[in-house]
Amino acid sequence: MATDALKDLADYIMEKLAGSVVSYEFFNGELSLNAKRAEIKRILNFLRDDKECSFRLLLDVCGADYPDRPERFDVIYNLLSMRHNHRARVKITTSEEQSIDSVTDIFSAAGWFEREVWDMYGVLFDGNIDLRRILTDYGFEGHPQRKDFPLTGYVELRYDDELKRVVYEPVKLTQDFRNFDALSPWEAITDMQLPGDEKAMKPEHGWKSTKTGSGS
Repeated sequence: MATDALKDLADYIMEKLAGSVVSYEFFNGELSLNAKRAEIKRILNFLRDDKECSFRLLLDVCGADYPDRPERFDVIYNLLSMRHNHRARVKITTSEEQSIDSVTDIFSAAGWFEREVWDMYGVLFDGNIDLRRILTDYGFEGHPQRKDFPLTGYVELRYDDELKRVVYEPVKLTQDFRNFDALSPWEAITDMQLPGDEKAMKPEHGWKSTKTGSGS
């Protein structure tokens, strides 16, 4: 449940950033602002410097993928105001081809956060001078948090004892995921009796009553 102070703050931001912030909502008692992609630097500058907001800390930049949408990616900026003890999210959308303005000149912490979003989703940040992979290997292909990225990946790596180095190979599955045999440790046991199950089996002639009493 959002507090009255947070609701007043949301209305204040909508008034001051009219045309940049499209709408707002509350989720788990926190403010979420839906904004225009092209206005992200203006919005974050205002939220950082305005004394009624004072969102001085950028806690994270993260992404989400919705492949069925024309602009499939959400990019979310998570902010904290220690002065007012408020949290806020600023959410924008983008596509695979459309870049977003980097905000490293507003929040220095954004550098690594933007690298992570690029690495996981392939979202481009215009103005980030160090947009390299940060969680995957530099030779990695694809972006593993996209919904269309295969769970098994495209390649696997191992250490080759003869070559004395790590080598990349096509993914090899020792067992097909959908054709389990009866002894597979991944397959649920459905037709086998485990030790102790016999105690739950009803006898052929029914249960014998052990109840005693004084009357017949």
